[in-house]
Amino acid sequence: MNPAPHTAAAIGEAVVVAHDLKQVYPISRGPLRAPALLQAVSGVSFTLQAGKTLAVVGESGCGKSTLARMVTLIERPTEGALTLGGVDVLKSHDKKSLRQKVQLVFQNPYGSLNPRKRIGQILEAPLEINTDLNAEQRAEKAKAMLAKVGLRPEHYDRYPHMFSGGQRQRIAIARALMLNPLVVVADEPVSALDVSIQAQVLNLLADLQRDLGLAYLFISHDLGVVRHIAHDVLVMYLGSTVEQGDKETIFNQPLHPYTQALLASTPGLAGSGQARKRIVLTGELPSPLNPPKGCVFSTRCPHAVAHCHEERPPLIELMGRKLACFEAEKLATP
Repeated sequence: MNPAPHTAAAIGEAVVVAHDLKQVYPISRGPLRAPALLQAVSGVSFTLQAGKTLAVVGESGCGKSTLARMVTLIERPTEGALTLGGVDVLKSHDKKSLRQKVQLVFQNPYGSLNPRKRIGQILEAPLEINTDLNAEQRAEKAKAMLAKVGLRPEHYDRYPHMFSGGQRQRIAIARALMLNPLVVVADEPVSALDVSIQAQVLNLLADLQRDLGLAYLFISHDLGVVRHIAHDVLVMYLGSTVEQGDKETIFNQPLHPYTQALLASTPGLAGSGQARKRIVLTGELPSPLNPPKGCVFSTRCPHAVAHCHEERPPLIELMGRKLACFEAEKLATP
């Protein structure tokens, strides 16, 4: 018997609660040596509410996509706690119904749709697997979802190659919504699209969130896109949270040196408390196989002192955000 459909969460209700999530991958070094440990995510915590968007930002290799895979139940965390819709993910034995509550929109709309399937078949597949709806009901719901994402009924019988990149991403979004999820994890959903199309897709996501009360975990490296769509921002570096808070606080007055460097690298996004000067980070991104002993950013930070290289700074509350930096109070002083 298929599980009963879940009900939508009330706006503001916590639908995802992550506490100290860690993901460590053993890497083989040969038959006679112990495996190396790759620290992909090192203790990330957050709460995501219905009707809100949490953007996770940082450069490539910081652990954003690994975090997304844990939230979508593709991977089990090595350590930590995760609840989805009030259910403890790590203790639940009903993973099938949990996976219906969280859906994923992939980065590449060209590779995420089966080229041999018609759009109707693609949209109906989740319903066929997870519900008791008959063929007529599935088709009706698929056509209704096409309309909701701005496509026409005649698109139902077409193949993916007949659509533009923006239209394909609309189809991918429609597929993610077929099971009425509580959470949509969007992993770089507009980075493969033309700039002229990105705004249309972002506006669609915002409209769907308003109409359906969806929660978005939005993975991106594009801070311009993040400023357009996010409510809260989590900045990651080498698997760790370095700054976390609401969008306006982070963008208007970034305090962590890494956040300042990210914003300064994007024209027009340096915070109001910054002189909009270019910040050049020296050195290479450390390997997650051998992270720094102290602060993860200490090897590239222009403000690092001896203490930063010896001890990992805790995540503290400061000026309306969470921050991991020993020099935070000095940096916050005008």
